[in-house]
Amino acid sequence: MNASDRTPADLLRSALAADPARPMVTFYDDATGERVELSVATFANWVAKTANLLQGDLAAEPGDRLALLLPAHWQSAVWLLACASVGVVADVQGDPAAADLVVSGPDSLDAARACRGERIALALRPLGGRFPQAPEGFADYAVEVPGQGDRFAPFAPVDPDAPALTVGGAGFTGAELVARSRADGAALGLGAGSRLLSGRTYDTWDGLSAGLFAPLATGGSVVLCRHLGQLDEDGLAQRVESERVTLSV
Repeated sequence: MNASDRTPADLLRSALAADPARPMVTFYDDATGERVELSVATFANWVAKTANLLQGDLAAEPGDRLALLLPAHWQSAVWLLACASVGVVADVQGDPAAADLVVSGPDSLDAARACRGERIALALRPLGGRFPQAPEGFADYAVEVPGQGDRFAPFAPVDPDAPALTVGGAGFTGAELVARSRADGAALGLGAGSRLLSGRTYDTWDGLSAGLFAPLATGGSVVLCRHLGQLDEDGLAQRVESERVTLSV
């Protein structure tokens, strides 16, 4: 990755320039049997569409706070990078009542209604499927995002020293997030081509780092597993082999 990268969006651009075809996120949900693999190019396309939705239709601006009420999921990873691309602060499991807008999964809709701004709901169904009927008071992400543009340009440059992420009570600027991700990746021994399997949740820094940011910052990729505890030892060993995992956390 480029030493000059100072925001998560910079990291993604560098990954795209280096090798757009390599895997970025391979997602498993062991409660449903779902598997989704996103190359860097496909992941970046989802990020661009989501950032366009965020900046355009939702009128989000740099410094706005978005309560991200989503589990560890490939679509959560997309939203984290979309927020970073616009300059919006991603407040992971943050208070919707204190946020400018909220993004919610199906299990947190009641809490998300406390947000007085724009509300987006994700069904988290296989292949990014939509709700049979959009929840009242919410726009359905799967309906809104497909028509967005495949390229994104922020209206204003994203300041690396501005707040970018809040998780577990800790806040990070974009530059701090990049530096911490690189340090975590180095501590784990990650490098170009590394495949990190993570069963951690996305409600702590350690979970976000292992499940997205450290692999992104070091030229690796993540095998992100939700409900990993439902997989037996043989199943886990088979996954490690089939996905060419180099490290599990």
